[in-house]
Amino acid sequence: MASEKPLAVVTCTAPVNIAVIKYWGKRDEELVLPINSSLSVTLHQDQLKTTTTAAISKDFTEDRVWLNGREEDVGQPRLQACLQEIRRLARKRRNTWDGDLPPSSLNCKVHVASENNFPTAAGLASSAAGYACLAYTLARVYGVESDLSEVARRGSGSACRSLYGGFVEWQMGEQADGKDSIARQVAPESHWPELRVLILVVSAEKKLMGSTVGMQASVKTSPLLRFRAESVVPARMAEMTRCIQERDFRGFAQLTMQDSNQFHATCLDTFPPISYLSHISWRIIHLVHRFNAHHGDTKVAYTFDAGPNAVIFTLEDTMADFVAAVRHTFPPGSNGDTFLRGLQVRPASLPAELKAALAMEPTPGGVKYIIATQVGPGPQILDDPYTHLLGPDGLPKPAA
Repeated sequence: MASEKPLAVVTCTAPVNIAVIKYWGKRDEELVLPINSSLSVTLHQDQLKTTTTAAISKDFTEDRVWLNGREEDVGQPRLQACLQEIRRLARKRRNTWDGDLPPSSLNCKVHVASENNFPTAAGLASSAAGYACLAYTLARVYGVESDLSEVARRGSGSACRSLYGGFVEWQMGEQADGKDSIARQVAPESHWPELRVLILVVSAEKKLMGSTVGMQASVKTSPLLRFRAESVVPARMAEMTRCIQERDFRGFAQLTMQDSNQFHATCLDTFPPISYLSHISWRIIHLVHRFNAHHGDTKVAYTFDAGPNAVIFTLEDTMADFVAAVRHTFPPGSNGDTFLRGLQVRPASLPAELKAALAMEPTPGGVKYIIATQVGPGPQILDDPYTHLLGPDGLPKPAA
């Protein structure tokens, strides 16, 4: 049986990140270089994560990939770009010093199994977590220790931001080869312990237009996007960094909402126009503004990526009240007990004057469920062999 033992097997997890200064548009499609810098918050892996196992063995005859139990086409250009880049780095490292990896490992084929604990491609940044996890896991199995921004970025641009915990900026860079287009941590996950994140899942369906195609259309046809990248984002990056460093929630919240709105405005400015927000998304936007107006302060912020789900930022002391407002506005269907997932939120009743201030007709079932989470760390290595998604034969373990 000795020949069946994989040469090396590694399992890692990686987080989802949510951009507060949005990335939309590439200046180089192949290298995945952005037209502007972006800044994101890494979410905690207790609630949202991708787990990936990579195994290399001289017995494997071809590279193979499984996602959520289904075998995928390993020939996808982005997957290939990641694999080629990690193997290039491994060869480079091999040539510079005598590593401890058996030389044959570079010629071995790899098997990769990956799974998300949340809906894939439903606007919950699954590709970012997925490619960050792939890059991180492959780096471990091939013994690569250099910066992985480029490997992750080639899979999905925003994936490079999931290589770190806390608050992360993706610097757009200037160089044509993209060597300076890298992610860097602005503040660690421990920096702002009171910050909380609520994901309002409006739809877990696959979206009509994926981000890649949407971005290409916007870059080609939206003058507003060009203006945004050149004249708006640089100052916003500096301001957002300041708000995070000073834990200025009001500033952070207002800028997060403004930048989300501008991103969606560039989608409408694309020709033909793209709309990622649904009528429920708009109701959530109104709910947030009315909630804040009632309190006379910015207590809650929304941001939307390329999909209808809302990501809400708030501080710990406001979370229960806002959840009560969401429950009132979007009464849960039959899933009342599983409506709120993730972190515990103490039950709160909605004060009559807030209910009156919201002045919104309830839309039952508009929000499918809420995931309560917080800022979290970057990728992790799992040491327990029990966590491997691949068995000793290099094939996915049967579902328990």
